[in-house]
Amino acid sequence: MSFTVAIVGRPNVGKSTLFNRLVGKKLALVDDTPGVTRDRRPGDARLIDLKFRIIDTAGLEEAAPETLQGRMRAQTEAAIEEADLSLFVVDAKMGLTPVDQTLAEMLRRKGKPVVLVANKSEARGSDGGFYDAFTLGLGEPTPISAEHGQGMLDLRDAIVAAIGEDRAYPEDDEAETNIDVRAEMAEGAEEDEDFEPEYDETKPLRVAIVGRPNAGKSTLINRFLGEDRLLTGPEAGITRDSISVEWDWKGRTIKMFDTAGMRRKAKVQEKLEKLSVADGLRAIRFAETVVIVFDSTIPFEKQDLQIVDLVLREGRAAVLAFNKWDLIDDPQAVLAELREKTDRLLPQARGIRAVPVSGQTGRGLDKLMQAVIDTDRTWNRRISTAKLNRWLDAVQTQHPPPAVSGRRLKLKYMTQVKARPPGFMVSCTRPDALPESYIRYLTNGLRNDFNLPGVPIRIHFRASDNPYAGKAKKKR
Repeated sequence: MSFTVAIVGRPNVGKSTLFNRLVGKKLALVDDTPGVTRDRRPGDARLIDLKFRIIDTAGLEEAAPETLQGRMRAQTEAAIEEADLSLFVVDAKMGLTPVDQTLAEMLRRKGKPVVLVANKSEARGSDGGFYDAFTLGLGEPTPISAEHGQGMLDLRDAIVAAIGEDRAYPEDDEAETNIDVRAEMAEGAEEDEDFEPEYDETKPLRVAIVGRPNAGKSTLINRFLGEDRLLTGPEAGITRDSISVEWDWKGRTIKMFDTAGMRRKAKVQEKLEKLSVADGLRAIRFAETVVIVFDSTIPFEKQDLQIVDLVLREGRAAVLAFNKWDLIDDPQAVLAELREKTDRLLPQARGIRAVPVSGQTGRGLDKLMQAVIDTDRTWNRRISTAKLNRWLDAVQTQHPPPAVSGRRLKLKYMTQVKARPPGFMVSCTRPDALPESYIRYLTNGLRNDFNLPGVPIRIHFRASDNPYAGKAKKKR
């Protein structure tokens, strides 16, 4: 992207609606409640023929630095410093407020280009607010309707005029547009019975951080980044949007998603919290590996177990992070207890990796990331068909399938049909009659014998084809 744009303004003027319009997706939460956005959210925007990076920010308000609103303001000011240009959004329908005047003065002091945007200009009686915007001293306002998409061409012209033609339309970078088709061809290539592809250590990894409110998810990510990128504090439920951040760990690109805390469904009543939880669920589905953050001082609440179960049912690779380890007085005894509870309470994720960490001190973060990489490698694992069928013969010899109605079940052939998570197909007689206990026996055997700890394993059974089905018997 050639330049970066920050969307700023007081609460409830339509900044997130404009952000969603420019990125072409409903990434940011939008609600009538003022102050929905708290963290700064980046995205890739496109406006007519312009391509740029855009940052949605919290509504700016006058507040003491130690308050939640003060910390939100600090995040917004950091976005303004990072950006090359600011879109200052005012509400043409409601008109100007003293906060708008204060923000205009702050933007002038920054000395960076500003485009004044009069949103909600389609509303009846918005002319007064539009003409009042001239008094801010930031040039002619651009009337738009972010909700209905009106005025986008005028907004594009204003951005080009403010940033300059050279910055707005840089020469195309061939390195960015070049498409590596070899990887796509490799994905579609059929594998032989002994083929097992290597794990790609260079591919960017998508990681979602989930957990109950106030478990320390945002603090953990800030410690990874080495900066206060995400809003944190003692208040529970600060994070609302699922915010993505990118960083490098030992040369590998990590795209990490911070999510809103997930409470029990019965306690989620407000519409805004429902939107936040739904946004977090989308982040889980988009991620490859999910780190479930537990509060070490009160671990294994019912909601913790339900979150782990949700992640596994979605087919994601899971890692447990026991956060706030700096508050534990007897680490060795507590760690032994947590390992015992993990094995007992999460039998569906036998062997799941669990790491004690501290977002405040940075303890255990490298071990946590190594556990994430190892789990992702397991999640992507492919086992050759030849190995699987040798294994299937061995486990049937050791423990044959049961006889149902006097007839012995037969497992004839096995192959891996997918990875991410590992999925297998078994050809057998009467698949509907195979008991759950034997399916668990096969699942646990796969996990132990092929070293697949902590990832979901899916086994599908189907009846073997009858070569004589549908053919009429020959008459003598």
